[in-house]
Amino acid sequence: MQQRQSEFVRQTSLGMRIMMAIAGVLVFTIGIPLFLLTEQTETTFAWTIQSSLTAAFLGAAYWSSGVLEMLGARERIWVNARGAVPAVLLFTALTLVVTLIHIDSFHFDSPHEYTWAGAWAWLIVYAAVPIVLGVLLIHQTTRRGDDPPRRLPIPDLMQAMLVFHALVMIPLGIALLIAPTEAAALWPWSLTPLTGRAIGAWLTSIGVAAFHTYWERDQRRVRAMTRSYFVLALLQFIALARYPGEVDWNDLRLWVYLYFLATILLIGLWGWFGKSQASQEPVPA
Repeated sequence: MQQRQSEFVRQTSLGMRIMMAIAGVLVFTIGIPLFLLTEQTETTFAWTIQSSLTAAFLGAAYWSSGVLEMLGARERIWVNARGAVPAVLLFTALTLVVTLIHIDSFHFDSPHEYTWAGAWAWLIVYAAVPIVLGVLLIHQTTRRGDDPPRRLPIPDLMQAMLVFHALVMIPLGIALLIAPTEAAALWPWSLTPLTGRAIGAWLTSIGVAAFHTYWERDQRRVRAMTRSYFVLALLQFIALARYPGEVDWNDLRLWVYLYFLATILLIGLWGWFGKSQASQEPVPA
């Protein structure tokens, strides 16, 4: 009976697993010049970022997304991998829009071959990935099989924190995307319209991932998402430690930001190290 049931569990398609693995490599590669070469983006990145802290913030987001994608690519059961897909699909689509809005800021005419090549690679990747990932997602949802029942409930405190994250990040992200100059007043350090929109794309997508994590309500299903949360918060703290001069430590906005990072770190720590026991009954759908 056990074997018969497992045959009807919806599996992650090979194409989706390959795509997530490729996406993981791509975002890790993008994160290298942002997080490690933050003061050299005029030659090492697709567009120049004057603020080293902003570059490091974006690099941290890319690397944490790489963890999410790589962990998702390892999951053969779709319900345990799907949390890595909708937010990434949304992020790539939003980033393509941001790129097209600020196309004049990109290094397409740089005298350095590797710099303009990187700018063109950026455009090609963000034009192609939403289409490919969208097609794969449609195909994945039509595959035969059922989702296994929820058996490892997320603690109530974690659920509340995830809803809180979604309610904060999604509206703030949308505000930065629509009106980056005005919404930048809410951010604890200076942003340009391009960097504001780039951060807005990340906040909106991470907020969607947080709500998705809450919606799944099962620890096994969200393991990839919660573990990437830990990486995100840890790297953001490191970014602040590297560039403390770019923020005003007496600014209330900074301390709200630090508190928010601490709650992300807490969920991430729970994702990596929290112990759980399977409940006797499935978690109600």
